[in-house]
Amino acid sequence: MKQRLVFHFLETTLSISYTTALIAFAVVVALYVIYGGLIAVMYTDAFQGAIMLIGMTVLLVLTYIYVGGVSAGHKALAAMSDLVPEALAGQGMTGWASMPELGSPIWFTLITTLVLGVGIGVLAQPQLVVRFMTAKENKSLNRAVLVGGPFILMMTGVAFTVGALTNVYFYQHVGKIAVDAAGGNVDSIIPLYINMATPDLFIVIFMLTLLSAAMSTLSSLYHTMGTALVCDIWGRGQKCAMSLRANQIGCIVMMIVSVALALAMPAGIIARATAMFMGLCASAFLPAFAVGVYARNPSKAGAVVSMIVGTVIWFIWTIFVHTAEAKVLGISQLLTGAVTILPAPWTVIDPLVIALPISLIVMVVYQLRDRKGTENPA
Repeated sequence: MKQRLVFHFLETTLSISYTTALIAFAVVVALYVIYGGLIAVMYTDAFQGAIMLIGMTVLLVLTYIYVGGVSAGHKALAAMSDLVPEALAGQGMTGWASMPELGSPIWFTLITTLVLGVGIGVLAQPQLVVRFMTAKENKSLNRAVLVGGPFILMMTGVAFTVGALTNVYFYQHVGKIAVDAAGGNVDSIIPLYINMATPDLFIVIFMLTLLSAAMSTLSSLYHTMGTALVCDIWGRGQKCAMSLRANQIGCIVMMIVSVALALAMPAGIIARATAMFMGLCASAFLPAFAVGVYARNPSKAGAVVSMIVGTVIWFIWTIFVHTAEAKVLGISQLLTGAVTILPAPWTVIDPLVIALPISLIVMVVYQLRDRKGTENPA
């Protein structure tokens, strides 16, 4: 979803259409993924990561300078609690520098969707697991933690911090909170802030930062999705599916699907779609990944069943219970006559909270069963 932010930024900064930015970006990434493969993805990721770290660090420093410093900026943000839109205040939001009311709809959304959905879901993204599997030894992974830990903290922490502090900047300069200054489109807040507040040089730096972040994720996803398409779905068991040509075709097909999906998505979808993707990944893959890392003989049947169970439950909860998606999809309304089939607060509890524990229980049960069968063969 960070790719969508890039397209909005290019649209605002370079005065080109969203569609043009999308297609040009997708083609560039697809070219080096198709011809360079996983090695090209990993080398470009290392370079792009360095650019991202520099760009986000500069953005954080500039933002605190613009709002008067760390202490002054936080105090100003806390003092804006009375400017929270009525619709959000009615759902429990108390401000940008304080937690929502405990048990309110906003509280459940913040904790179960943004904190848990993004915080846990990031551990189960397939494109990251593929790179984890390429490590030669445990020492390499241990060294990577020293770099990866601070890097993840900066990428996520700066985004959340600067996003909130833009309210201070916009209120001081245009007399509006961030979402109102952006015309109601939350996806346009950061691009508008960068173009209004920062010098031209940093606009170029931040554009490179966004491009690096988006290219890093998208290139890995292209490679993973293309390989999964030809090796696991289309050509399972066929030698031709393991050929370089087949994998290249798979990447092209998934690029076309991704572009079509990006064109079809509505505005203001970045945060929601990110949480959905990560929540689904965690529900489907995380139990199998976790057991696979720590168990000497992970249960293959348990992995398959837990992935199916986690995926099915996630989709059921998304379609019939979680209002944010159920209302848009309309399937529950069509089949049952109601937007959701359960009352509050279930309607604001993210599907991850329900699907992941059940998927984990299934995986553990199968793992214990298989281990017992190994220890006590008939």
